[in-house]
This record gives sequence, C-alpha cells and structure tokens, in this order.
Amino acid sequence: MHKMKYNQAITVTKEIEASRGELWNFISSPEYLNDCHPFCKKNTIIKWEKGNHSDILEYLNGLVYMRNFFKWEEKRGYSLLIGEEKKQQSKVVWEINSQKNKTFLTITVYPYFLSNYPKFISFVPYKFLIKPKLTSYLNSVIGGINFYMVNKIPVKRNMYGKHSWFS
Repeated sequence: MHKMKYNQAITVTKEIEASRGELWNFISSPEYLNDCHPFCKKNTIIKWEKGNHSDILEYLNGLVYMRNFFKWEEKRGYSLLIGEEKKQQSKVVWEINSQKNKTFLTITVYPYFLSNYPKFISFVPYKFLIKPKLTSYLNSVIGGINFYMVNKIPVKRNMYGKHSWFS
C-alpha cells in the first residue's frame, strides 16, 4: 500500500436521489464516469473484477489519470489512489450513507499537492487555491451523479461550468 503522508483533506457530501443499493450499483459499475462526470472525456477500465479494480480517467483537457482502488466495501464505498501514471497520487474515499430514507454520497480527497510541506507553509495556497478548486470539482462530480440517477441520461460536459484544472 501507498505510504504517502497527506496533510489536508477536502470533503463534500450531497444527498443523492436514489436508494443506497441503486447508488452503489451505479458507482461500482465499470466505466460509470462516462455517464455522470462533467469533466470526463473518457473512462476506460483496466481491470474490473472482484478484489481488483482499476481504470483510466481522461479529462476534457487531455489530462490522463489512473484510478487504482485499494479498498472496496459492498454498498458502503471504496478508496482509491488517483493521478498520472508513475507520479504522485491523491487518495480519494467514496462513502455512501443512509439516514431517514435519504442517501448521501461523500467524497473526500487527500490531495498530493503540497503534501511534502509542513501545514504552516501549505496553509495559504491550500486554503485559497486547492480547497476552493477541489470543492467546486467535487460538487460538480456529485451533482453529475445525482443528475444521472434522477434522469438516467448522461450529463453534458462542463454541465456546471468549466474547471480550470480539468476542462
């Protein structure tokens, strides 16, 4: 397992208009990002079998990230490492929670950006650049998942506006 130290985390939680089972069936299916990710040009599986999940996410701007899943919990969520091949990886945790007949999806990103710096040095760029950009990104991704779950049609690219890192 990856031994990188992460200083900070960005978390976004939103209600999804679907049952826990429906949401899990969707986000655990191969190449699902093609239908719901507003900045995804193409999502392609490398391996998608019990205990071994990895895929490629190509963004609209041509950036190519590998996603390697290292924790997979049926109907609860998963954890993965994402980044360019043979470069630093960010850790991402997807969690499904249910409360009072409502389903919530939480995505937490532990970015590799500035992770090698002490918190007091990384605080300002993290707070004013990385956190707002990743929060906006996660809101768009979860919004796209909810849009797909409700409408059963793929999201339009840049549906919630362009993103300077991925569009």
